[in-house]
Formats: sequence, C-alpha cells, structure tokens
Amino acid sequence: MLSKQFVPWPYQAYCIDRIEEMPVPGSGLGLWLDMGLGKTVIVLTAVNDLKYNRFAVRRVLVIAPKKVAEATWNNEAQKWDHLKLLRIIPVLGSLPKRIRALNTPGDVYVINRENVQWLVDYYRNDWPFDMVVIDESSSFKNHQAKRFKSLTWVRNKISRMVELTGTPAPNGLIDLWAQMYLLDGGERLGKTIGGFRQRYFDPDQRNAQQVFSYKPKDGAGDSIYGKLADICISMKASDYLELPEMVYDDIPVQLDPRAKAAYKKLERDMLLEVDEEQITATTAATLGNKLLQLGNGAVYGENKQVVEIHQCKIEAFLETVEALQGQSALVFYNFKHDRDRILKATAKSGLRVRVYQGPQDADDWNSHKIDLLLAHPASTAYGLNLQDGGNHVIWFGLNWSLELYQQANKRLHRQGQKNRVFVHNLVVQGSMDEDVLDALQGKSTTQESLLRALRVRIEKAKEEKSA
Repeated sequence: MLSKQFVPWPYQAYCIDRIEEMPVPGSGLGLWLDMGLGKTVIVLTAVNDLKYNRFAVRRVLVIAPKKVAEATWNNEAQKWDHLKLLRIIPVLGSLPKRIRALNTPGDVYVINRENVQWLVDYYRNDWPFDMVVIDESSSFKNHQAKRFKSLTWVRNKISRMVELTGTPAPNGLIDLWAQMYLLDGGERLGKTIGGFRQRYFDPDQRNAQQVFSYKPKDGAGDSIYGKLADICISMKASDYLELPEMVYDDIPVQLDPRAKAAYKKLERDMLLEVDEEQITATTAATLGNKLLQLGNGAVYGENKQVVEIHQCKIEAFLETVEALQGQSALVFYNFKHDRDRILKATAKSGLRVRVYQGPQDADDWNSHKIDLLLAHPASTAYGLNLQDGGNHVIWFGLNWSLELYQQANKRLHRQGQKNRVFVHNLVVQGSMDEDVLDALQGKSTTQESLLRALRVRIEKAKEEKSA
C-alpha cells in the first residue's frame, strides 16, 4: 500500500490538539465524530506526536470491535507517511497468540472488546497502558457489562482516555452514563447510575416489581449535554464533508396468496401465545426476531433446523440485483438462514458472491473482484472502508438497531465515495418489516418501537380470531 502525505482538515487539527493537550493524569476526551470524519487518523496522529515528539505516552491500547481490530487501525497507519514509524500490534486470536502479541515491542496494541476482561486479569496490578482509546465507545454503554467493570478497575492507571463514536446514545440518553464514567469517574453525570436516573429520568415501561425502561425528564437532554460540553467534541459529517447524496429506495415485497396465508397463520399463532401485559424486553426481542424471520421467508424450527415458508423475498432480491445491471452491491442479512438461502439462490447466477469474513474480502471488494458481498451488519458496521467497491446497499433483512443501520450504510457513504449511494430496503408488506422501517426512518427508540409494534399486532390478531 502506497502511503501519502496527511494534511489535516481544520476540524481534524483541532481534535488532534485537544488529544495532545489533555491535562494528565486521569483525563478523558470524547470524540463524537460522525462516520467518515477520520477518527482513526486523528487519534494515530496524536499518538505519534505524543510518543515520538513529546515523549508523553509509553504504550497505547485501542479497544475496538473485532473486525475493526483485525485490520482498520493497521491499514490506517500504513496509509500515511507521518505514521510509518508507528508499530501497530493486533492482540487477537488464541491465548498464546495474544500473550505473544503483548510481549512484542510496539506502540499501539489493538484488542477486541470481548477480551478486555481477560486483559485486565492478565496484567492485574501491572497495567502497562498509559493511554486507552475505545473505538465505538457505545459498546461500553452497559454499566453492568464485565468489559465496563473491568476497565473501571484500572482506570486510575490510565493517564489519557479517548472515546470514539458517531452514535454516543443509540438507544437514548440513558446510554451516556457508563461512557462518561470512564472518562471522568462520575464527575459530571454522577458516581452512580441510580443517581443519574433519578436526576434526569422518569420510569417508563414497568410492572409492579420492575422498571424496564426510562424516559428523559423535560430539559434533560440540554442539561446533560451542557455538562459534557467541555470534554466531548461533537461533529456531523454533513457540516465538514461534501458527500454524494444518499438515496433510500424502499422496495415493497408482496407475498403470493399461498405464502400470505402461511405467513398470517404462523404470525397469528406466535402472537396469540403472548400476553401483551407481560411482555418484557427479552420476550419482545425474541418474538420480534421470529416475526422478522417469517417475513424473510424462513424460521428456525425444533433443533435449529430451518423451515422455509416462502421465497417471495428471495425473488424480490434477485430482481433487485438484476436491475442493477452488473453493478456490485453490499448485501446485509439478519439471520444465518438468510445468508444461506441467498447463497443457494445465486449459486448458478454467474455472479461473484462472497460472505465477508476478513480484511482480504474488503480489499477484493474495493478492487471490484466481488459482485455481491454478503455481510451481517454487526460484523461490518464499524471501521470498514468499502466506498471504493460500489455505491449500492441492499438490506435483505432489516433489524431494530438504528445504530447498526446507520453505521452499516456508512461503509459506502463516506469520504472518497464518488457516486450517489443507494440504500435498497426490501420490505414485506403487512409484516414486521414495515414496523422496523418506520422506527429506523423516524429514528425512534428501539425498545419502545418494538413493544408498541408488538402490542398493535397482538390486538389485531385477537380481533381477527374473534371475527
């Protein structure tokens, strides 16, 4: 890969300065930069200066989603002339490989977030990283998660903490407390999650014993963001980049009479098994997933075997691909049987179809060696630069995560994309697909939208049964 000279945009230079001028020890900074604004090169440029010019940091740890940890940080360092001295060490794979990596001389060590607890246990009191960067800090929004608790145990040994994300509160303001606690130890939003909830939220979904969700009090958003303004930098890509337009194309999928009858019966049976008064977040997610599978055309039966209900969505997908007239497409699926059915349906098409598994697939896509790149949004939504390989996204199966939807689409709609990006959503009419799309387009809170949609569908199923 040929490296090139880095000339930072003014906003990038500002962020680099903020990282370098952080008061130490124990300071934190949140870079809430929209997708495509160059978070990775900003951080690496600051690290390079702090390490080799200011001698202010010794070892830097980057915690990232697994696919990002595998390639993104190392690839970014190779891209730029000024970062050629920086040694990026991935801490991935088996236990012996991870230990070997930690004992390899380097500057930046990149580990996937699932191994944070292991890393803290491995070093215990000998924690060696004086700067920690959390790539996609929203994955640390759960104050009860082991990864969050482990990091709090060594926080006092970390001089600089930097958090990167374009979506700091994907499910609402409640997500901010844990992320901010890692930055400032509770100075701004309080030392406990209970105190934070009491000050800024009221109970929302609940039963007699348990509160399932909270809603912000009036003015809570302005108050919270006001407290964070001094240590969080928030920037939108639309303010700094001139990107081609992103066009959303909702493709209605009609079920044929036989498929519609089968769909309606299975949906009604599933819904009538549930008492809407007793729906919890867990049961709602399970039921919602079953209904999404049903719309896609197959469900998991007993012993995890796949039962195909219809091929209407597969047929609509093939027609969409045909309409692209040879243009490549990044295809997002929701369930494994979706992926397998797409592979089967395209096996004799002559198209170069591949499932994303690692950095080589990204390179081949960008080199136009792949016609259809199948990917699960959870594994490819962050960090991957796929804008050189095409400008069409097809969502075969939607999911309820607004964060994943936005981030996944930004794999193509980012700096360097020269063409208008088209996002094709396959939507089975009358199915849960419509509820998901309404929530995503309205940028609604995921859990509230899911619960509301299920209750409406349950009531409708009861009416149809009694009719």
